[in-house]
Amino acid sequence: MIAGLRGKIYKKRINSVLIDVNGVIYEVMVSLNSYSNLNGEVFVYITEVIREDTYTLYGFSDEYEKKMFDTLIKINGVGPKVALAICSTFNPSTFASIVQTKNISALKQVPGIGPKSASRILVELGDFSVNIEEESNASVSEAITALEGLGFKKDDISKIIKDINGSSTEEIIKQALKKLASF
Repeated sequence: MIAGLRGKIYKKRINSVLIDVNGVIYEVMVSLNSYSNLNGEVFVYITEVIREDTYTLYGFSDEYEKKMFDTLIKINGVGPKVALAICSTFNPSTFASIVQTKNISALKQVPGIGPKSASRILVELGDFSVNIEEESNASVSEAITALEGLGFKKDDISKIIKDINGSSTEEIIKQALKKLASF
C-alpha cells in the first residue's frame, strides 16, 4: 500500500499531476485545492483505489483533505470522482460545517450531486469532523498515559503539560521528558 509520495512535479494536468519519485513517474489524481499547493518538491498523502479495470492514485497535500476523501468514498453511491469534486469545491473545515449544519443547497453546488445524493451524504456523515483540536487532545492524553506508565506523578505531568506545544504524541513526550527531568 502506498501511503504517500515524495518527489518533484514532473508535469501538471487539469485534474492530475505527474510526480517523479527517483526516476519513477506516478500519475496522481488531485483536487483543485491540492493542485494549487503542489509546486517543485512535494509530498502528497495517497489513497489507492483499485477497481477491476483501473488502479488509480489520489493525492492530497493535506491529511485532513485525505481523511475527508476516504470518508466520502465509503458512502454508497459516492465514488472517487464525486468525492474528488467535493474536495475540489470545499476545504475540509468548510465541508465539516456544511455537514454539521445539514446545508443541502451548499452540497448541491458540487458537480454530480443532486438533492437525493446531498441528503444521503449529509445523513451518513452526521458525525463528520476535521477538528484539529480533537486530534491534538488525543495526542496529549496518549502522552499523559505514556508518562504515567514511565512512573511520573500525575501532578507533575499536569503542571508541565499545559506549557507544551506539540502536534504528535512523540513530540509532546520528548518535550515533557525534558521538563520533567528538572523536577
